[in-house]
Amino acid sequence: MNDWDLSAEVVVVGYGGAGVVAALAAREDGADVLAVDRYLGGGATDLSGGIVYAGGGTWVQREAGVEDTADNMYAYLRGEVGDAVSEATLRRFCEGSPAMIDWLTGNGVPFDPSPCPYKTSYPTDDYYLYYSGSENSFPDRAVPRQRGHRAHGPGVSGKAFYRPLATSAARAGVRVRTGTRVTDLVLDEGRVVGVEAVTLDGAPPAVLRRFAALTKLSAKPGVYHQGFRSALQAIVDRIERRHGRTIRIRATSSVILTTGGFIANRAMVAAHRPDFPWDEGLPLGTAADDGSGITLGRKAGAVVDKMDHISNWRFVGPPSAFFAGLAVGGDGGRMIDESRYGAALGDALATRPDHRGWLLVDAPLLAEARKQIPQQSTWFQRLQTERLLRLGARRGATLEEAARRAGINPTGLRRTVDAHNRAVEAGQPDPLGKPDAVRRPIATGPFTLLDISFRARVSYPMPMITLGGLVVDEETGAVLRPDGAAVAGLFAAGRAAVGVCSNSYVSGLSLADCVFSGRRAGAHAAPND
Repeated sequence: MNDWDLSAEVVVVGYGGAGVVAALAAREDGADVLAVDRYLGGGATDLSGGIVYAGGGTWVQREAGVEDTADNMYAYLRGEVGDAVSEATLRRFCEGSPAMIDWLTGNGVPFDPSPCPYKTSYPTDDYYLYYSGSENSFPDRAVPRQRGHRAHGPGVSGKAFYRPLATSAARAGVRVRTGTRVTDLVLDEGRVVGVEAVTLDGAPPAVLRRFAALTKLSAKPGVYHQGFRSALQAIVDRIERRHGRTIRIRATSSVILTTGGFIANRAMVAAHRPDFPWDEGLPLGTAADDGSGITLGRKAGAVVDKMDHISNWRFVGPPSAFFAGLAVGGDGGRMIDESRYGAALGDALATRPDHRGWLLVDAPLLAEARKQIPQQSTWFQRLQTERLLRLGARRGATLEEAARRAGINPTGLRRTVDAHNRAVEAGQPDPLGKPDAVRRPIATGPFTLLDISFRARVSYPMPMITLGGLVVDEETGAVLRPDGAAVAGLFAAGRAAVGVCSNSYVSGLSLADCVFSGRRAGAHAAPND
C-alpha cells in the first residue's frame, strides 16, 4: 500500500456542484483536499440554469419583500420530498436555508433580489427570484413564496453559480486534477484508503488542448444531440486510452464521491426503469453522468435506493397564459393540474403507455399567449414556443374538428371541456386541484391542440435527470451498506447519493441538495471531524 503517486487527506471524485462544495467544506475544516474530475470540472452544474431552491427568509427574499419562514418552506417541501429523507433532515435543510445562501454569497455566488411577477419555467434576465416549483398549486399546504434563487448572470446561469465557487476553492488551497478518471476505489481491510485513476497529466500540450476542446463541445452543444456527443466521446475515449496513465491517489482520511447521476448511461437507466422512454428525452448533464461513482460505491459494498426515480420536464409556460389550458391524452381526458411544475406534467406523460399529450387552448388564450411571448421568454423559450405553435399545433373551428385532427377522441374531449367550463362558471373547485387564479372557460373557437408529447425534438426537448443513488447517513453523508453500517472512509453527495430531491424535483432543488449534502460530506470527511 506504499505505491502512491499522490496523497491528500480528502480526495473528492467529481468536481461539479457537489464536488466543489464538498472540497470547500473540507478545506474550511482544515483538510488537505485534492479534487479530481474526468473532464474539466463543472459537470452538470455548469450546464444548468444556476437555480438554488432556498427559503425560510434568505437575504434575497427579505430584500425582495418576500416573507417566508422555515416552517412554511418545510410545509411545502414535505409534499415534494416524501420519504426521500427523514423529517428531521428536511427540517435541517429548511432551517439552514438562509445560512446556505449566506455561505454561497460569501464564496462569491451572485444573487439578485428581483422577483419575477409571472409564473415561468425560467425567468428572463430581468428577474432572479421566482416560483420555481408548484408552490401556487398547493396554497392549502403552505403560503406560496418565491424560492427559486437564480445566480445572477446572462442567459442560463450555471456558470455564474459554479465558477465563483471554483475560484473560492482554488483561493482556499483546494488542489484540482482535471482529465483524471477514477476507475476504482482502493480498500484496505474494508476501509476506502484511496483511488485508482487514469490521468492525462503529463500528456503533450497539443493533446491536452484537443481533449479540452472536445470535452467542451461534448458538454455543449453535445447535450442537445446524443449522436454528436457519442461521436465526440469516441475520440475522447481514444485520447484517454492512448495518452492516459494509471495512478494511485491516497486518501488518508476519506474519499467523497460527487460524480453525478447516471442519466447519460442508457443501459443503466433501462436496468432500473425499463419502461422509461430514454431515447425520446434529453439527458441533462455531461457524458460523465454515467453512474460511475454509484457503481464504484456498490462495488465497495454500498446500497442504493430511488434508482427508478427519473425526473423529466415538460414546460408549457412561458407564456403564462398557457397554464390556463387543459392537458389531455388521447382519450380526451385531463391528466394533471396544468399549473404545476414541469416535472409533474413530464411524469404524467412518461407514465402514460403512449407517452402522448396535448395542451388545449381556445382563441382568447392563444391571443393572450402570443402577446406574452416577447416579454416573458428567453431566446430558447421563444424558440420552443414558436416551434410548438408552428409545427406542433392542430386547429379546428370546433372542439371536435381539432380533436379529430390531433387523433384525440372527440367525445371525450367535449365531455372534459364541458365539465371544466361548468365547474369554472359555478365557482366549483378544480377536480385536479388547479388554482382558481389560472382557471378560465375554454369556450371560444377556433381551438388549438398543442403537441406536448414525450418525443425526441431538438427544438422542444424533454430534459431529464436521475434522482437515485447511494444511500448515505443523513447526519454525516457517509455511504452505507445494506445493514446500515458505514463503508469506512467513503462519503457521497449530490446526484451520486440519495438526497432531498430524490423523490420528486422542482427547479433548484438539485443544486440546493448539492450544497446541503456537499457541505455535510465535506465537513464529516475531514480528519478532524
